[in-house]
Amino acid sequence: MVKTLPIQQNISGCLQAATGAVAMDAGALAPLLRQCEAARLRFVRELTAGGLAPLALARRRDDLAGLQTIAIDWRRRFRRVVLFGVGGSSLGARALAALAPGDNGDGPELCVPDNLDPDLMASVLAPDRLAQTGFLVISKSGGTGETLAQALTAVSAVTDSLGKAALADHFLVITEPGQGALRQLSAQIGAPVLDHDPDVGGRFSVLSLVGLLPAMLLGLDGKAVREGARLVLEHALATPDSPPAMAAAIHVGLQRHGLGQSVLMAYGEAFKPFVRWYRQLWAESLGKNGQGTTPIDALGPVDQHSQLQLYLDGPVDKQFTLLMLQQAGRGPAVDVDLANGLGQDYLAGRRIGDLVAAMQTATADTLVKHGRPVRRLTAEKLDETSLGALFMHFMLETLFTADLMGVDPFDQPAVEESKVLARRYLQETAR
Repeated sequence: MVKTLPIQQNISGCLQAATGAVAMDAGALAPLLRQCEAARLRFVRELTAGGLAPLALARRRDDLAGLQTIAIDWRRRFRRVVLFGVGGSSLGARALAALAPGDNGDGPELCVPDNLDPDLMASVLAPDRLAQTGFLVISKSGGTGETLAQALTAVSAVTDSLGKAALADHFLVITEPGQGALRQLSAQIGAPVLDHDPDVGGRFSVLSLVGLLPAMLLGLDGKAVREGARLVLEHALATPDSPPAMAAAIHVGLQRHGLGQSVLMAYGEAFKPFVRWYRQLWAESLGKNGQGTTPIDALGPVDQHSQLQLYLDGPVDKQFTLLMLQQAGRGPAVDVDLANGLGQDYLAGRRIGDLVAAMQTATADTLVKHGRPVRRLTAEKLDETSLGALFMHFMLETLFTADLMGVDPFDQPAVEESKVLARRYLQETAR
């Protein structure tokens, strides 16, 4: 028996009776759901046979003790952890890190300079902080150019400031087995290496040590993240028309009606890095062979002031997912006398969470009223369990959608082409 899921999905705003405009009905959904059911049965078989490694991680627990030992040691030794990694090697960790308290108690701060920038790197490698900094370097292949450049400059900076003997204690590498450049570098400096599972691609790696070790360095509960993911996985494997499958069917059906942009608007500051994780997962997994929809990440309530006009009165080419928390009753309260004195009685005595709750509900209802299809995903609160559930939900939704579109969600040939060309340019300019 599957426990109550940490997140709940409401698709009523995507159905014909709700919007009266571009929407789905039972007849249009039926063939898509039949294909999703075939995919579900295949997923069950593949997991049973030892495949689908990114999903299988939700069931794993045996590696967490080893990661916790490393986390305890690094929390004791360092005041700052710098994570070098790009895309899937950093976005999941960022999404989890948003759960850590602002001051993080006695733990280190996490610095993720994942957008390569010369001025930012100079700041990260300032000599006065290196003695209390641990460098966590993550690249599945071991050959990601941005990550290698960051790691090499950091090795030089630590050597200059602390001496070559300090390198082994200040660096930890995560990369797949083999002879990749990053593994060779770790051998040269004597730094420990943890294996990145070759069967787990970067954008699907958040439930592995790639996402969980940085989270545990911040004092977060890796077991709870996986438990939330496991609950969603087991429910989806056992249930026809599960929330991820239903979402995929609706999404592809709406795309075929011309809605080729997918907006994920999340309400809550801690969701800010999560929607960026979703953007990469969706775009890089589905954008192939002329297929895919364009993911748009948005944060509420702030983006109501920058984007909602377009969403409501612009072209009808978008479908919406609103990611919401139970916000009512949370946060500081507005003074009654001050609010009434300004003629703003609707704010009197209200907490900040009351205003956010009203805004997220009003935005969803207004979008539906304007004929925009809206799906609502709601969690009671944002913690390790609910975030793990969201990771799994969107990974499964991506796999179901890829099946409906007829693309391989696990490769990225166009991205690899760009990497090869960038290296060629560097080689040519060095001559």
